[in-house]
Amino acid sequence: MRKYTPVTDELYDYLLQQRSGANDPQMDALRSDTASLGDDINIMSVSPEQCSLLTFLVAAIGAWHAVEVGTFTGASSLAIARGLPPDGRLICFDQSGEWTSIAQKHWKLAGVESKIELRLGDAAQLLRAFKPATPLDFVFIDANKDGYDLYYEALLPLLRPGGVMVFDNMLRHGEVLQPAETQTLETRTITALNRKLARDPRVQSVLIPVADGLNLCRKLV
Repeated sequence: MRKYTPVTDELYDYLLQQRSGANDPQMDALRSDTASLGDDINIMSVSPEQCSLLTFLVAAIGAWHAVEVGTFTGASSLAIARGLPPDGRLICFDQSGEWTSIAQKHWKLAGVESKIELRLGDAAQLLRAFKPATPLDFVFIDANKDGYDLYYEALLPLLRPGGVMVFDNMLRHGEVLQPAETQTLETRTITALNRKLARDPRVQSVLIPVADGLNLCRKLV
């Protein structure tokens, strides 16, 4: 007997309501602004339960210094910043000034803008020069999928032992099960990274079916 429960639309709506802070006008306003960009763009936003999980994880590990690669309109960064202490720090890497302007608006409305520093540009280049003053406690990666392994290798040495790194879209809507020759470059990168994380002695990892799949990694050494 397989121990999982298929999630119907009705069960998903129930799940969303059974969270601390399910009534969240600030996040709802951000989601409304994001939805106005159109469905093809709005689909890039993280889901409500992902946001709750991010806040939970950041607070649970006592994170102070966090990094996000791929900010979009700011739902995940808002969630991460909420889990940080008042003097915590989140550095966000993103290429789009247009989309992150929405994020900046809502960071301010939510009162977390003092915790967040936005760095615009190509994350691969920016990370090569990134030398944080203190080790990172938490990392969230949700950018171009073909860059995930590069971001992992760039940020893992900067993460403290016991720190947590989270990757989004690690199931690729089920495309990870397709033959490699039919997968896109992004899906092949994700498939290879899932295998790598499961076997990497530097981390403990678990792939969970939240939204489009989250891979949670805890640095061991």
